[in-house]
Amino acid sequence: MTADVTIYFNPKCSKCRLTLELLEQAGQQAQIIEYLDTPPDAATLASILAMLGMEPRDLMRKHEQEYTAAGLDNPDLARADLINAMIETPRLMERPIVIKNGKAIIGRPPEKILDIL
Repeated sequence: MTADVTIYFNPKCSKCRLTLELLEQAGQQAQIIEYLDTPPDAATLASILAMLGMEPRDLMRKHEQEYTAAGLDNPDLARADLINAMIETPRLMERPIVIKNGKAIIGRPPEKILDIL
């Protein structure tokens, strides 16, 4: 059986683990992408942003030290610069991201994913 759900996952993140548990309880077989090891490319990330209805900065974890150290709070940065920053430093991406049937949602809180299942 092929997975019909994709989850961008960090095994050290409790919200990610709870979200995966919810998917399994709902009978969903998920393709798990450990995005810290395998970050999405620019086209994939742009597609995820479109599904989320977000701009790159909306998906960024602004409290991470790398965010301020890289000057990512600069409002003059181009969209492509912000996408590239998340690819180069994937910890900056909010998590977990669940994708199903062309829709995406951030599992914070994990129960939010039930909206797209």
